[in-house]
Amino acid sequence: METTLSKKIWLSPPHMGGNEELYVKEAFASNWIAPLGPNVQKFEHAIEQFIDNGVHAACLSSGTAAIHLALQLLDVGHGDEVLCQSFTFSASANPITYLGASPVFIDSEEETWNISPQLLEKAIQERMALGRKPKAIVAVHLYGMPYKVDEIHAIATNYRIPIIEDSAEAMGSSYNGFNCGSFGEMGILSFNGNKIITTSGGGALLCRTQTIKDKAVFLATQARDDAPHYQHSRVGYNYRMSNVLAGIGRGQMEVLENRVAARRDNFEFYKNNLANCSEISFLEESKGSYSNRWLTCILTPSFTIRERVRIALLDENIESRPLWKPMHLQPIFENAVSYVNGVSEKLFNTGLCLPSGSSMEIEDLERICKIIKNKFQ
Repeated sequence: METTLSKKIWLSPPHMGGNEELYVKEAFASNWIAPLGPNVQKFEHAIEQFIDNGVHAACLSSGTAAIHLALQLLDVGHGDEVLCQSFTFSASANPITYLGASPVFIDSEEETWNISPQLLEKAIQERMALGRKPKAIVAVHLYGMPYKVDEIHAIATNYRIPIIEDSAEAMGSSYNGFNCGSFGEMGILSFNGNKIITTSGGGALLCRTQTIKDKAVFLATQARDDAPHYQHSRVGYNYRMSNVLAGIGRGQMEVLENRVAARRDNFEFYKNNLANCSEISFLEESKGSYSNRWLTCILTPSFTIRERVRIALLDENIESRPLWKPMHLQPIFENAVSYVNGVSEKLFNTGLCLPSGSSMEIEDLERICKIIKNKFQ
């Protein structure tokens, strides 16, 4: 006998606000289809106004491209080492290898799940003792939770190592009233389809000065020299965002605060409705931190129980996902130097990301919680 699957609930689907189509139509009406154009400029301006703190935004084809350009602007090259948070998506680490450099992975601390200040300083000291001072640090605001900004930046300042602030998951998050993306030497954003706002695919590089932004844009547009013909004095990339996709971004920026509020409401619903499941815990905000709650994450007592919950949701047509597998455990990076304490491996084995889309209905949340509760009775 055939059974009809219940309504599909996705982990983090796109959620349009209404004006995206209007701005895309403007691009078509004016024939600004190719990269650059009014939508790109207005989207960049909207990002700069939102992040504030003097940042200059360059809209690019992806957050990965933004990290790649940031590393290159910091003169990372062949043979260099870059310290990188291990507990993250691979796009935080892959661009390091594009430049012939090597990632050195740093495990997490338990409070924010982000890069450990203690291990970071240990790694810096040991690499410097070997004559291999790291060229940069890639620190991530994982799942929208700010890393320990004060501690991490104090260490980086002390050893004069620039930070690339990976805010791919943290648009709308803040620390001590300042928006994530504004703390590092450079910051990056992602507008991938699963992010809190999206341009389908895309990202942005956040720079401290207009001069650095201009250098980034130069590299992102094939590094074409100022000449009437096509002349190139260095290698460039085709990394600029198109005017069409930037139109989507303009519309999304208009509803960003609503999207953050909706995802934070999701978190509170889960926390309140699963309060009686004493074996479940949540990632809480530390002092000064404000998370966009891009994804609501829970911790379970064991891998076996985590999988029991995940599969129960999957059987009911509900998408969930284990927490990121740490980079130091990935096959591609098995030979990389790493400084570990077991925190991220434990989180990976026991943690689960719950559906967190800003368009979810109360009925969706109730359905998910009911399934989870049944596994803890």
